[in-house]
Amino acid sequence: MIIARNLCKTFKLTVPKEGRFKGIRNLFASEYREVNAVKDVTLSIGSGEFVGYIGPNGAGKSTTIKMLSGILHPTSGDVLICGASPQQNRRQVVRQLGVVFGQRSQLWWDLPVRDSYDILASMYKLDAPHYKEQLATLRNVLQLDEFIDTPVRKLSLGQRMRADLAAALLHNPAILFLDEPTIGLDVVAKKQIRTYLKHLNVEWGKTILLTTHDMDDIEQLCSRVIVINRGEAIYDGSIENLQERIGLPSVMKLAFRGPVTLPAGRTEMLPFKVTDVQDNVLTIECNRNEVTAMEVLRNVSEWGDLLDVHIEEPDFEDIIHRVY
Repeated sequence: MIIARNLCKTFKLTVPKEGRFKGIRNLFASEYREVNAVKDVTLSIGSGEFVGYIGPNGAGKSTTIKMLSGILHPTSGDVLICGASPQQNRRQVVRQLGVVFGQRSQLWWDLPVRDSYDILASMYKLDAPHYKEQLATLRNVLQLDEFIDTPVRKLSLGQRMRADLAAALLHNPAILFLDEPTIGLDVVAKKQIRTYLKHLNVEWGKTILLTTHDMDDIEQLCSRVIVINRGEAIYDGSIENLQERIGLPSVMKLAFRGPVTLPAGRTEMLPFKVTDVQDNVLTIECNRNEVTAMEVLRNVSEWGDLLDVHIEEPDFEDIIHRVY
């Protein structure tokens, strides 16, 4: 569905001059420096995949999305969306794409939401029966009826995001590009948007590429993650494999019926690390790729009467920070 090969994007930025008459000097003798926003990114996304595209600010996420959708032309490399170039066959590709930018709306600010949809339907040249059927489905799935006749400027951020999602889906595209769709939303609105996105992927079979800084979005929605940093793709795979690659420890908290008695001089030889002992609670860090929870329990069972076990896996945000 989505193929990018050796994708690069370079921008030229003016280098400001200093000193007297700098305005005139900049006007007649400008100097430039090149910034590589995206460097040699190659990726392939199949039908029905839900892929997270993540990285720090300025890593090149939005630039990549804009090249994939045809808004920007790559400096080098090429893109194919459903077998066609979004730069050379823009009208053909646009019918296969729905794009949502979390910080920008494609709806008309002073018009009711319904009127924006009418304009978009006309732009996409949707026939009346198809448009009516698709809008009815979207009103039901995204719960639009509560605000469909409200001007866009009066919508809450969560309502506007649902309205933008519907706008991107009016022409029933096969692919969705979502750039920060949950930015600024409260907990309830984020949960709603995630529910809708999961429905679109699982029930409707939409192929989705998601950029976000919210790691909960990635954990709850994506089966695969691509990490980009300084314009380069540095990881492409599952969340589980990324966790294994980083090797952050799992934390086990073990509660005993009475005080814990550690074996003198033997803990250094164990395949895990004892980090804390407070009364009858023992805290252990271990790499689950090197030692199983059952092996840990067999060792510590000799130290007292074990009552309860709680395991905390590494936080995904910590894993991503380690990658950066």
